[in-house]
Amino acid sequence: MAAGAERLQKYLARSGLGSRRYCEDLIRAGRVTVDGLVAQLGSSVDPNVQRVAVDGREVSWEPPEYWVLNKPRGVVSTAWDPRGRPTVVESVPARGRVFPVGRLDLDSTGIIILTNDGELTSRLLHPRHHVEKEYVVTVRGSVSTSDLGRLSHGVELEDGLTSPARVDVMGRVDSPPKAPMTMLRIVLQEGRKRQIRRMLESLGHRVVSLHRTRFDGLSDEGLAVGQVRPLSHSEVECLKEAARYTLVDPRPE
Repeated sequence: MAAGAERLQKYLARSGLGSRRYCEDLIRAGRVTVDGLVAQLGSSVDPNVQRVAVDGREVSWEPPEYWVLNKPRGVVSTAWDPRGRPTVVESVPARGRVFPVGRLDLDSTGIIILTNDGELTSRLLHPRHHVEKEYVVTVRGSVSTSDLGRLSHGVELEDGLTSPARVDVMGRVDSPPKAPMTMLRIVLQEGRKRQIRRMLESLGHRVVSLHRTRFDGLSDEGLAVGQVRPLSHSEVECLKEAARYTLVDPRPE
């Protein structure tokens, strides 16, 4: 490999287009060109002297940005919404393009990370790295010891058995006697679509509210709902360590 050159998929991920796996898919689909020629997976590129484009649009490297938002209700966890609803990306005063690391439901609140670091995003979301997310969830009904055991050992959903979760009862919520509610703390190491809601609904408990309080070592402390701030250097380094960012990627280049 020539000096200054790197694997094309790595450069695309570093440019903020998405995870390395997603960038590999772009190359396979023939959507990436280098100096006007359709690129092949596994090829190298020197962005200092070669022109890289996706769908005809030139790709350029952007400085990495890392933000955390305490998402309010009614905000969509995407970069753009066809129905015109507010998005998490619109809530962040980033210099360039940033994207959310995972999602929170429209009606859920809590911290969500936004960045243009596609490689970190991919690693934080991959289940092999066991990155913890903590939630405070209020459900209708009293949660039995049996229900807690099932949540702790895994619940069978339509997309398979969930990984074990850590669940604690935080207390009862003031409500009419005939409509009791329970507040739970749930810690997951995976993040399927609407996972917590589906897990609890499968046990007969409808979720009233769901708030993510922690993403690995990053918490919502001092960040009110609706507020956003850039991550500090130490916070970014902690996330990279949790995601094994500095280790060699076991996938072939």
